[in-house]
Amino acid sequence: MLLVKPILPVSRKGDYYKAMNDANYDIPKEKIVTDEILDLVFKDASIKHGLREFSSEILRRVNPFEKENDRFYVRCLKRSKDIFIYDKNKKVGRPEEVIRQFWLIKLTQEYQYPLDRIEVEKSVQFGREIRKKAADIVLYKEDKITPYIVFELKQPNAKKAEEQLKTYLSAEGAEGGVWSNGIQKFILYRPWPKEYTTALSDIPNANQTWDDLFEEKRTYDELKDKFDLSFIVSRLEEMVLAQAGVNVFEEVFKLIYAKLYDEDQAKNIRPEKEVHFRQYKEPKKTYAVVNDELFKGAIKEWEDIFNHLSKIDLTPEQLQICVPFLEKFKFFGSGREELEIIDRAFEHLIAEVSKGQKGQYFTPRNVIKMCVKMLNPKRDEYIVDPACGSGGFLLHTMYWIWDNQLKSASLEAKRRYANRYLYGIDFDDNMRRISQALMLIAGDGRHNIFKRNSLDGRDWIGEQAEEARTSLKSLLRHFENPKENEGNRRAYRYLDFDILMTNPPFAGEITDSGLLRQYEFAKKNGKLKEKVERHLLFIERSLDALRPGGRMAIVLPQGVFNNTTMEWLRLWFFEKARILAVIGLEGNTFKLPPPAKGTGTRTSVLFLQKWAANQKPLEDYPIFMAVSKKSGKDNSGEYIYINDAGRRVTAKNGIFEAQENLKLDDDLDKIAEEFKKFARKEKFVWWK
Repeated sequence: MLLVKPILPVSRKGDYYKAMNDANYDIPKEKIVTDEILDLVFKDASIKHGLREFSSEILRRVNPFEKENDRFYVRCLKRSKDIFIYDKNKKVGRPEEVIRQFWLIKLTQEYQYPLDRIEVEKSVQFGREIRKKAADIVLYKEDKITPYIVFELKQPNAKKAEEQLKTYLSAEGAEGGVWSNGIQKFILYRPWPKEYTTALSDIPNANQTWDDLFEEKRTYDELKDKFDLSFIVSRLEEMVLAQAGVNVFEEVFKLIYAKLYDEDQAKNIRPEKEVHFRQYKEPKKTYAVVNDELFKGAIKEWEDIFNHLSKIDLTPEQLQICVPFLEKFKFFGSGREELEIIDRAFEHLIAEVSKGQKGQYFTPRNVIKMCVKMLNPKRDEYIVDPACGSGGFLLHTMYWIWDNQLKSASLEAKRRYANRYLYGIDFDDNMRRISQALMLIAGDGRHNIFKRNSLDGRDWIGEQAEEARTSLKSLLRHFENPKENEGNRRAYRYLDFDILMTNPPFAGEITDSGLLRQYEFAKKNGKLKEKVERHLLFIERSLDALRPGGRMAIVLPQGVFNNTTMEWLRLWFFEKARILAVIGLEGNTFKLPPPAKGTGTRTSVLFLQKWAANQKPLEDYPIFMAVSKKSGKDNSGEYIYINDAGRRVTAKNGIFEAQENLKLDDDLDKIAEEFKKFARKEKFVWWK
């Protein structure tokens, strides 16, 4: 008799959503302080807490005050008068005015422009007509007459802001334009008298010209490690790539690898750590450096990423616009939050190409962290993900070992661990390359990630499979029967990994009879089935890749656990392994914000431990069961955070740099902690 032990209570779904809605942005009844006013002005506190454009010193210099009953103002640096920003009773505000004040301080303090060269709310003249539309800030040349740089701070949409800025540049004859919402920005530059507009990564300070920016050298140590690649990719698509007739994923990937190679050379080889990935004055030189020197160097350095004849398929003029969006940022050594942003950007890039069509979805990192924590990998255990996607399970296993068992170890020792014990396999080449890139950026040095079909032993035979075969040879299971042993040496079906964690693709049915005949699940009453669901074959394959006593976590559709037609599979599980835990995931877990596509399919994570060799399956034992009620996402797929005051914060731009501690509003870590208690009570040897 199987005993089921529920650990966490399951509340009603309706109550959960009601609680979520009730918690949304309540105005505190106590006295409102400066930070709380700014939260209310921006409505979404994630914007205020993500204002990475401005230093903490600048952020401290804007101080709202209550001038009238429940109406708040700030003192304008330029106009020397009080400017309304928020009405507490009507709950309306002017966030663009706060951003304008930040920019006024930045222009005068960091760029050293005098106030008499700055005008705010300037009416813009279009031909003979003066329209009501006003530029938020206009910076003048030294003559204090000729417009120099125009700022657009009101428009929340980057694409519309770009069109607006181009209109301003034409109408005012200005050379530069800046759009900024405080979190992101882009800069347009029109080198007079040329008609085309390009992008830059910065504007000149009061003592520079535009040409000085092209000559300005930068070192590796000056690169910024806080950035939002999702925003950068969207701007590259809108400004260049969507109209360039190229594969957007490929071109972005090429630029990232050229950037990685440049950082590697600057940090480890070049004197004074000078970086070469930057915009030069002439587009032809930019192309020569980025393509001929850096991208070609990356091809040689990481041989299995690109064809040796590959090149950047953008024109010099198109590349000239793309480079400034990346040149100031540091990919190597990126923090873990930045890696999640990079991951999210890749997720967006291939949404239409390889995920939705095959049922593949990037596994949310809080789900991955829960799985890693519950299985508690050890530093001498071999780990595999046979459908590794972007490598999330491998990446977070690496972090787990580094943080818990190699905390004081050298960087080289940490790299040796990753190089030896972590393995990933994926049939989708784009996903394979993404996982390699993320592991490279994270600092593993090299990788054991291979493009192979985990389900099909035929794909493991031949010259193309040799690299993967060589790497996995020591993990092949040995059979006493010579025929079985020889068959396994050919197909690499049975392996001896200690831990397997995976989120296999659900969609699609396998009809290839040559593949099906390799599986027990594809046979019924001695006959071969015509088709079998893909995730069922992954279940059988995954158990075969584990050594006796090995542990596994696998994401599966909910139907596996409660459909009456799946009873045979549940009985098969009990025969092959001890069921450790089943965790039901909340419905929003795999949803993604537009334009990416996620899934609302209900899923659960199954944790099990394969029976040891010659071990008789137990008939009576407790199973840890829990249902997640909070996934950390809202109905649109956006992440939700809780700040120090207990208020919910929606992250509409991915993971952002916070000015205070923000915690994902989920319960998966709590579930993992409860499982630890259960595992220790049950005396699991890997959680003693």
